[in-house]
Amino acid sequence: MARVCWWFFFSKVIELLDTVFFILRKKQEQVTFLHVYHHATMLFNWWSGVKYVPGGQAFFIGMLNSFVHIFMYGYYALASLGPQMHRYLWWKRYLTIMQLCQFVAIAAHSSYNLFTECPFPDGFNIAVFLYILSLIALFLHFYYRTYTRGKQEKLT
Repeated sequence: MARVCWWFFFSKVIELLDTVFFILRKKQEQVTFLHVYHHATMLFNWWSGVKYVPGGQAFFIGMLNSFVHIFMYGYYALASLGPQMHRYLWWKRYLTIMQLCQFVAIAAHSSYNLFTECPFPDGFNIAVFLYILSLIALFLHFYYRTYTRGKQEKLT
């Protein structure tokens, strides 16, 4: 399990290339606070996790995150094929919903561990829980701004 967690950490390093590609392609509007906060903190959080508590508890989070990223990178691959693919990309908002569901599952998992006999340190569970709450707030704000408020503005 610890080795798998180290590989997952390494995947977070590779994901930082998203930001590099956005900058190189002059897509500054995609380098948002949410994007930078999420990628920078994930890197630090996973480094801390694999250094101090690699194993089973962290594996759950990595497994969920990897599952969501399969769909995300599938979406990005289709989008990169050009404008003719846009009609097949109607499901972008559902990626955000999937991410939010992932965060809720991680919050439930971390909080549950605080009230059971779990050898994973409570300090790490609390840190994960608080961090996930910040991601839920930021992603809910993104969802509202992108899919709810945006639709309301188009109707008026």
